[in-house]
Amino acid sequence: MNEMGLGDTHGILARPGVRPLRTSAGLGWERLYVSTQRELPYREAFQGAGSHLVILHLDGPVTVRRGRRGLTAARQVPPGGLFLHPADTELDVELGGYLNTVHVYLSDAALQATAETAKDGRPVRLREEFGTTDPLLEQLVLALDGVVRHWEPSGRTYADQLALMTAAQLARRHSVRPGTPPAGGWRSVAEPDREQAGLSDRQFTAVRELMDTRLSEPLSLEDLASAAGLGVSQFTRRFRARTGCPPHRYLVRLRVERATRLLRAGSMPIAQVAAACGFSHQEHLTRVIRSRLGTTPAALRREG
Repeated sequence: MNEMGLGDTHGILARPGVRPLRTSAGLGWERLYVSTQRELPYREAFQGAGSHLVILHLDGPVTVRRGRRGLTAARQVPPGGLFLHPADTELDVELGGYLNTVHVYLSDAALQATAETAKDGRPVRLREEFGTTDPLLEQLVLALDGVVRHWEPSGRTYADQLALMTAAQLARRHSVRPGTPPAGGWRSVAEPDREQAGLSDRQFTAVRELMDTRLSEPLSLEDLASAAGLGVSQFTRRFRARTGCPPHRYLVRLRVERATRLLRAGSMPIAQVAAACGFSHQEHLTRVIRSRLGTTPAALRREG
């Protein structure tokens, strides 16, 4: 699967009035593309794209007009407001003022993977919305921006998890799937599924062996799901049902445990311990150990 990039977007970000601050380009993300920028006022028509678009307004309020083959609706969008647009759909849009935004472009495959969480199994289609608010979706978009801002290769599994959570929230709260969801709505992959069986012993052993073997490398959810013989969404739910935590947190725990053993048992330089355990550099290892254990690699070494 190829990395998502500007070619998978509607073209808004390619306009000369966009001042990009950071993007996920070059990070190898296959399910989504994230960009944070300053946008100048504009009016333009765009062809449909193969990805679904979520825009989070970081400031404002600002007047936005939108439609298809003409501007048919207008709204004052406040800070924290969202602009949602489905894949393969034309877009006419006018931005009435200067604006800081985070754009998230989600592949249709990622959104459709959430269809298995619904009973009818019908395709998911995003609604055309703007000015709406959704605190959970806002936090997911901000978390994705934070991952890009402070990127570490070992965060690949976490980025994949955020993509799944974003897709699940869009399907649950912002889709036009006909019918009424079951009481409480469709389950989000962010929540434990108490009725879902966990991974079998064989599946869990295969996943653990892959984690142990490739602990020093970035690991995607696709790699882990493949080891269990499952799709990504199903794997994530079953893994959490088995372990009580999502895959990215379990993986960080394994990396911290191995780093702790190496620090206490030998004289390997701390920078080498970090690399051997999947941390980007010594400072990254120090930050995670301080957060998880309330100590430092040097203190663990002295304890050994």
